[in-house]
Amino acid sequence: MSGRTSAARPSRPPRPAGRSRDPYGIGPRSGLLAPLLAGIGLAVVALLTLGVFTRSLPFPVGSTRGAGGGPVQTAAPSNVVNVPPKSNVPGTLVYVKQGNLWTQSGNTATQITNSGQGSMPSWSPDGRWIYYIETTQEGGYFPGGGSGPTRYLMDVPTLTRVRPDGSGAQKLLSGKYQVGPYTWFYWLRQPRVSPDERTIALLSDAPDPSRNDVVLQLFDLKTGKLRPSGVAFNELAPLGHQDPAWRRDGKILLYVRNGHDGARGAPVIFRYDPVTKKTAQVSASGYMQPSWSPDGRWIAATRTSNLGTDIAILDAKTGSEVLRLTNDDRSWAPIWSPRGDAIVYLHIEGQIVDLKMIGLSGSGPTWTLKQLPDVTEQSGVDGGSAPSWYIPSDQLPAAPTQAPAPTSSAGSSSTP
Repeated sequence: MSGRTSAARPSRPPRPAGRSRDPYGIGPRSGLLAPLLAGIGLAVVALLTLGVFTRSLPFPVGSTRGAGGGPVQTAAPSNVVNVPPKSNVPGTLVYVKQGNLWTQSGNTATQITNSGQGSMPSWSPDGRWIYYIETTQEGGYFPGGGSGPTRYLMDVPTLTRVRPDGSGAQKLLSGKYQVGPYTWFYWLRQPRVSPDERTIALLSDAPDPSRNDVVLQLFDLKTGKLRPSGVAFNELAPLGHQDPAWRRDGKILLYVRNGHDGARGAPVIFRYDPVTKKTAQVSASGYMQPSWSPDGRWIAATRTSNLGTDIAILDAKTGSEVLRLTNDDRSWAPIWSPRGDAIVYLHIEGQIVDLKMIGLSGSGPTWTLKQLPDVTEQSGVDGGSAPSWYIPSDQLPAAPTQAPAPTSSAGSSSTP
């Protein structure tokens, strides 16, 4: 069921039955997060961001979903639930529980969508919109691997945005794919809006999912057009890209190029200049889910190992790790506060995922760390959707001096 051959081989027959919830073909088949983190870390790349919780698995008509068909245990929906009384979130976080978007400010959490099919939210820089992926179930009809056309039930992704109060939802781009009598879908994942609010970076195998791989693409908000960024990927697997992250000034976009080292995932963070189209390697192997510091000097990232995942801080120029924030093998998806003084991240205990927060005082790389009150407790946050954080500009310190981007030759990849 796994794996898709390289985009360099357009003559291969499409294989819809192989499109699991893992768009890169390297993820495990289970939907339970705890056993994966307890394992040897084969799929730390796939575990957290490769569709484990995106409900994107197509099923032949008449089949039923198994125990892996949903997220880890979540709390029942209500207006305010499981928010620690000492939690104090400046600005507003958005995260996902049971496929629904929630916002949290201070110690008040509010559910803003109720479809049960939302994932991967991110704020617009001005705080007017929350962009996310909404999936809807539709029938599919597509040729399988040697078995002829087959009918499927598919969850088709749609790039969507909604106001922070849950109103005004708008569908921007559908992943539905039709050619002749056939209907299928292409992936749309992890939308991230550029600081000038003109472009959304996301991951997709559009326009032809039977030939392409899941790579970094750019969606023009004005024209509604999606185009490939053109950056290279690992064609031997192929494993594609994930985790786009814009720098505060919009001049650099980080992304992760997936790879593997034997049975173990080997993600690497790269930088991309949207103007020059140049790329360069940032991190060593084993880092993913980057989040910029507001001043652009540091990158919070997920560090993978054979035991699990932890939160680390990298030097944005050299890519070297300067500080490890956790050592529990059960933490991932860091998000740097727009104020620069804290990092929120996902953490699992048993089979329950919650949001924790670490305070940073002083200056890097010698910050003083303080474990702040948990953002959620026993809340069941969806582990495959990283949170996103917005703080109004009038609540932010003066804009710091932006660190210059290291230079690189066109199309090259320099090892840190």
